[in-house]
Order: sequence, then structure tokens, then C-alpha cells
Amino acid sequence: MATATDQNLDSGKLSPTARKMLELQNEVFSEWGKRLRQSVKEAERLPHPILINTFPSLYQNIAEAITPHYPRTTGDDGNTAAAEHGGERARLTNYNANSVISEYQILRWTVFDVLKLNDVQLNDDEVFVINASIDDSICQAVNAFTLAQAALREGFVAALTHDLRNPLSNALIAAQLIQGSIDLEKIKEFAGMITDNLRRMDGMIQDLLDSVTFHAGERLHLRLEEFDIQEVVQNIVEQFTATHGPRFQLIGNTLAGWWDREAIRRAIENIVSNALKYGAHDTPIRIKIDSENERMLITVHNEGEPIPPELSESIFQVFRRAVAAREGNKKGWGIGLPYVRTVAESHGGSVTVDSGVGRGTTFMIDIPVDARPFQDAPTLEGKFDRPPGQDSCP
Repeated sequence: MATATDQNLDSGKLSPTARKMLELQNEVFSEWGKRLRQSVKEAERLPHPILINTFPSLYQNIAEAITPHYPRTTGDDGNTAAAEHGGERARLTNYNANSVISEYQILRWTVFDVLKLNDVQLNDDEVFVINASIDDSICQAVNAFTLAQAALREGFVAALTHDLRNPLSNALIAAQLIQGSIDLEKIKEFAGMITDNLRRMDGMIQDLLDSVTFHAGERLHLRLEEFDIQEVVQNIVEQFTATHGPRFQLIGNTLAGWWDREAIRRAIENIVSNALKYGAHDTPIRIKIDSENERMLITVHNEGEPIPPELSESIFQVFRRAVAAREGNKKGWGIGLPYVRTVAESHGGSVTVDSGVGRGTTFMIDIPVDARPFQDAPTLEGKFDRPPGQDSCP
């Protein structure tokens, strides 16, 4: 269960039919890829990592959904995989809306055909769930595909002014204290306060500049190099453990690929910080490294209250905060998750969220293992944000 969006680690919880579906996953997608390339001309020359995209997540989510009593009603329940897929198709391919619809329809009949060929008998409820999941995915993907080219750009000047004021004020106070002190140890302490606050401001401004660059229609300037993502994640875990205690679990083996080390690090740190801020206190935060279909999957899972479905898209838009953040007076100016999306999309991938009662919240960065061929791909999402309230299907 490497790509189910809730990162279920125990396939033994699934029904026999669901487990059989998982055993046939490679056969399903091999046949689907052949049919898709033959039927949809826009898919003919797509590299495999871009072609496959988030479909394995949908497939494994469906396996969960057909399992009685599993806390997922359809493959799209509580996650944004289909919406992110539609956005990626708009950014990375020459697809049109009909192409998006066709690939889901082809998946539907491929699933049924392969299961039938392997003597897997589906009952009426299972057929209904599969159809409902694919129909919902079509709606979400096409909606995102369309909105990616039509939404208005976010404003941010007020948020910038507000959130830079605190570290600036702290630095100013420390500077004033230095002016009135003759104690060298105190002066060193105040100077350290100034340095810390200026570094905080510099980090905030750097995140802002990267997001502004991306939202102005330009890609991040990536410095791609080959490195082991496990080393980066291990360092992040050690860093957060030193500050917040042993709440962090790292799962996954070594995985080398071509990415921007600093950008990926900052993106993962932002998601982990988000889990600390909004997750249930004193519960584990799980960071997992997976690789499938030549794509790297980094997931961060936390327990706690789920993200309301109507906010699952707006949290990725610059300066839009979830209701919990505003009402709970959470600190921050809302560029952390938009920055994560910026990094993922600049690497030719996406970031998805899966959140629901009984499942907790899982963010997934899903990018090609080798980002070099995709770093110059156009980014419609870079120019436009999706307006709130228009990112869900009825």
C-alpha cells in the first residue's frame, strides 16, 4: 500500500477482493497504459512517470473503499489526488478536458476487464464504489484542469506587513537594549536575538520571493543534484526531535534521485511544521519515503482533527488559512503549504492531502525520481490560484 493517500501500512485490513485488486495493480496499469496511448493522442509520448501520475493512489484508495467498514467511502473521499492530477495535466501535458475524461473512462473498463480475466467476481456494492470513485475523479480532475487556467492571483501585501512586524519589532527592541547596556555578556545576548530574528525574517522573505516568482508565472530556479533523500529526511527528523522530542518516526530506505536539495528540505520542513501546529499534541508524526513507477513519494502523517473538505484546496493558496488557524490564532502567514506546492510542481510533480475522521491527515509530495526532464515544464498553476468554493464537485 505504498501510494494509497492515507498511507495504510497494513493491507491485511482489506477485504479479499481488495487484496486481489492490489495483486493485479501492475497488470491493470500495464494494460491501461497500452489502451491510453492507443486511444488518446496526447498521451502517446508522455514519459511513464508523468503518464501514471496519481492513478495508483486512486486505485489503492478504491481497494480501501470497497472494503466493508474501512473509513473510506470512495476513492476520492477526503483527498485531493484527482484535483492535483487535473492540475498536473494542465501544467505538464497538452491534454484537453476530453483527454482527462478519456483516461479515467479507459481506467474504468481496464479495471473491470482485468479483474474479470483473472476470475475476480465483484458484487453490486463493489461495482458501485468503483464507478462512483472514477466518476468523482473525473469531476474533480476536470474541474481542477479548468480552474487552473481561470482563477485570480492572490494578494499578499497586508499579510507580509503583518507577519514581518513581529521579528522586526524583536530585533529593534534588542538593538535599543544594546544602546543602553555596558554589560558585554548582555550585549552578546541581545546581538544574538537580533541575528535570530533577522534570520527568521530572511527565511520568511525567501519563501515569499519563491512563491511570488512562481505565482508570477516563473518556475523556481532549481539547482538539481543527485543525492539520497533519506539523508535529508533523517537530518530533518533529528532537527525536529531536538526541539520537540521523540515524536517523529522515519520509515523508508535509501533513495537517490535528482532534485533541488534545499528546496526539497524546506518543503518537507514546512509540512512537518504544519503537522506540529495543527496535529494532535503528543501523538506520533510519521514521515515515510516510498518509490513507485519512477516517482518519489514523501508522506507526512499526523493524528488530529481532519481538514474540512471545502478547505482542502484553499490551504495550498497563498495566504489562505484554514478556519482552525484563524480561530485558533495560529501563527504564520499562509505561505508554507503554497511553497510546498511550488517546489513539487517545479519538480514536475504535485502535493496532495488526505484527511478524514479515523485516518488523520497525510500530506504527500509526489515527484519524479529524476526531475531533470521536467524542470522547464510550463506551470499554469504558477500564474493562477483556484478560487475558494469552486474546487469541489457537487
